Amino acid sequence: MVGRRSLGRQFRWLWAAYAVSALGTWLAFDAFPLIAILVLHAGTAAVSGLAAAGLAVGAVVAVPLGPWMEFRRKRPVMVTMDLVRCAALLSVPAAFALGRLSFAQLLVVSVVVGAADIAFTAASGAYLKTLVRPADLLVANGRFESTAWTATMLGPPLGGAAIGLFGPVLTVLANAVSFLLSAVGIRAIGGREPRPTPAEAPPRLRAGDLLDGWRYILADSALRPLFANTILVNGLIMAASPVLAVLMLDRLGFAPWQYMLAFAVPCVGGLIGSRLAPRLVARFGRHRVLVTAGALRACWVLGLAFVGPGTAGLVLVMAVELGLITCCGVFNPVLSAYRLDRTPADRVARTLSAWSVTSKATIAALTALWGLLAGVTGARPAIAIAGLLMLATPFLLPRHDRTPQPEREPQPPVPVEP
Repeated sequence: MVGRRSLGRQFRWLWAAYAVSALGTWLAFDAFPLIAILVLHAGTAAVSGLAAAGLAVGAVVAVPLGPWMEFRRKRPVMVTMDLVRCAALLSVPAAFALGRLSFAQLLVVSVVVGAADIAFTAASGAYLKTLVRPADLLVANGRFESTAWTATMLGPPLGGAAIGLFGPVLTVLANAVSFLLSAVGIRAIGGREPRPTPAEAPPRLRAGDLLDGWRYILADSALRPLFANTILVNGLIMAASPVLAVLMLDRLGFAPWQYMLAFAVPCVGGLIGSRLAPRLVARFGRHRVLVTAGALRACWVLGLAFVGPGTAGLVLVMAVELGLITCCGVFNPVLSAYRLDRTPADRVARTLSAWSVTSKATIAALTALWGLLAGVTGARPAIAIAGLLMLATPFLLPRHDRTPQPEREPQPPVPVEP
């Protein structure tokens, strides 16, 4: 079976490291806004600014990291970024215990963690390309995708219970520990990672090198439309989320547990989609699955503008989110494998870094813009506008696949993972 193929001990360590850090991140979901509100008594504008600034400034800080890490071994970079995130997050409970926690510290920590997230993601993508064969990239990315949705499904309810019992600072501590465990797991991968050859490495980082990732994406006829599509889709989804939260929790009177349930339960669609992705590609071809799932994921957000009170409204949100997340669960691992296939090994870190930087900056900008739009038009019209714009995004998907499919090698019988 395609989805059960063993990818080896080294991949299992990388997968385990990703799983523990993903769970820690979702355990601490919204911990910083809650600390700002409950501990520091910050207002709405300050909390919104904390979320937007952390993304935007973190993205700017991360810009030079892509070219810097391209010609370095990726595992030490990943371990370093895990330890940086761990140390930054540990400063929050330490300052809280000493009575010295401030809003400025939360802002600095969110920027540091945001920049380290981007660097880690770029380095891990580049490392994955050296760790598994091209034919196994889709299976590997499918496992990461299913793990991410599992963490998304389990983390917020568990984190919400922990916050209710012990306060939001404890979940930040748990997140810090998860990054420490991730660093241990990456260190345990073992083996020797080849260093990029001196001929590949520039003598020193130049200002023009900072734009190499964007130059490669925009010059590539297949990556360019996918880049525009994913950046816009992800930005619109995230921009509508705070507006929907205000609509459900404030205007329609849903309880916080109902709101959390409405988004936790549909995450099972991510598991379903990520498990289906390799099978769908094997049957219908990568390009057809990529375009079809990419188009289908644009059809759901508009439905959120029609949510009403009570059980019917809750069911509507769950149904819409289930459809959206299932389509994303199929699309995301196929996109990740396609992008790695399309990108030469000596450009992966810069390309993934540029992609992540643009995504986070766009999410920050659109989130702030939609907050202003909702203040003028109301919550429902703002969500509807996001949904209507989403319907145009399939036109950005590439019409033809110009990347050669990886050759399938004859496979001996392999052990099935439990």
